[in-house]
Amino acid sequence: MEKRYSIHPSQAKHFDTSEIRKNFLVENLFLDDDVSLCYSLDDRIIIGGIKPVSKEVKLEGHDFIKADYFLQRRELGVFNIGGSGKISVDGEVYTLQNRDCLYIGLGCKELIFTSDSDSEPAKFYLASAPAHKNYPIQHVAFKEVQGDEMGSQETANKRTIRRMIHEKGIQSCQLCMGMTELAPGNVWNSMPPHVHDRRVEVYMYFDLAEDAILFHMMGEPDETRHIVMKNEQAVISPPWSIHSGSATSNYTFIWAMAGENYTYEDMDNFPISEMK
Repeated sequence: MEKRYSIHPSQAKHFDTSEIRKNFLVENLFLDDDVSLCYSLDDRIIIGGIKPVSKEVKLEGHDFIKADYFLQRRELGVFNIGGSGKISVDGEVYTLQNRDCLYIGLGCKELIFTSDSDSEPAKFYLASAPAHKNYPIQHVAFKEVQGDEMGSQETANKRTIRRMIHEKGIQSCQLCMGMTELAPGNVWNSMPPHVHDRRVEVYMYFDLAEDAILFHMMGEPDETRHIVMKNEQAVISPPWSIHSGSATSNYTFIWAMAGENYTYEDMDNFPISEMK
């Protein structure tokens, strides 16, 4: 597990490319038969990946969170973006097909991740936030979630948003997660931009071709920066930062939010004409 500290916007203005990447970009999420985690002090969200190939992989407590087991004081959202796999939660087994979501609540102790095939291993993407009460474990199949169509082909942002963990779906303490898919020929997300001072947001981009790149826009709306990203990488968006992207092809991303406000629509929009 690596640790990322909170960054003040006045500090971020002076970062060069390497400093921006070091503080906000999360690479190497999926390591064979291992756990990769990043602990951000912005709302104390933890993101990461588990890719079991030839053996089962356990998610356990860590000294950073001073916990005997990972969910001692936390909740967890999981998306599988790989082949079919299973998660055993205190002996109860849940099968996740590609793009399925599983919510696991406070207090669950034993978390074991496996793939159904080592030739097509599961890739479990994780997001975790502090929790104050237990909510039931819930599995949602991707095919069962009705998406909301947004954007248009003319503005290159035709996309489908599927909300999984949110106030009208899977219940949680503060974690909010979903998936946005851009249609072929569309490359933009979240433009015009917004910020939300009451919570951090993390984007994990995938479904990008090996030779494709994505420009993730961040920073204060009138003081923007960008990060060049590749497939299956994540970016931490502090509460003061916009979060928007454009790529050399269409893509999909999982968004995860944690913080003071659980309402999905809580955002402060910024006029595109005033961006700098």
